[in-house]
Order: sequence, then C-alpha cells, then structure tokens
Amino acid sequence: QGRLVESGGGLVQAGGSLRLSCAVYGISLDDYAVGWFRQAPGKEREGISCISSGDGSKYYDESVKGRFTISKDTAKNTVYLQMNSLKAEDTAIYYCYYQSIITGNRSWGQGTQVTVSS
Repeated sequence: QGRLVESGGGLVQAGGSLRLSCAVYGISLDDYAVGWFRQAPGKEREGISCISSGDGSKYYDESVKGRFTISKDTAKNTVYLQMNSLKAEDTAIYYCYYQSIITGNRSWGQGTQVTVSS
C-alpha cells in the first residue's frame, strides 16, 4: 500500500500561479495512473487531470485546460500540478491519487487547500 503526501497549496491572487506536489511512498509510479481531483465548498469532488500508466498520455478537464500542467518525476516518485492564471473558481481542496490499472482502485492523499482571491 502506498502513501501520498500533497504540498504546495496556499493563498494566491487571481492570475497568479502555484505548483502542487504529491510525493508517493511505497509504490512505483511506473505501475499506476496518477492524477488530481479537487473539491470546492458545497460541490462534489471533480477530476481535473491525470497521466495514464501506459503511454503517459495526459488528460485535462476543460475547466483547467491551457492553464494547468500535470507531470511526474519517476526518480522522485512525485506528481506535480503546475497551476497558472488561477481564478477564484479554482479555490478548492486538491487531492492527488494513484489508481491501479488492474483493480481500478484509487488511493488518495490528505488534500491541500488552494485559495484564490479575486
């Protein structure tokens, strides 16, 4: 079983940038899909970006496409989410996860708060 630890959240003004990190312990990222969800107050958790375990293809939700970039460093076993041109509606708790391609099960980090002031 792996463990995920997110960091990099905080308070930023609209138009600013943040980079979230997700350090993963106990498993190799090469064997799993990884990605990020977020949950805004009063809303359901939504998937915003992921990297497949096979060809490494990347997916972005329309709400973040062109502004956010997902990447992973397999040497550091860490997943990143570079967030640029932040908007007030990006305010949420951001969660990283890894997903087994065999079982489909996901494991989650504890979340990191991102607050964008307008």
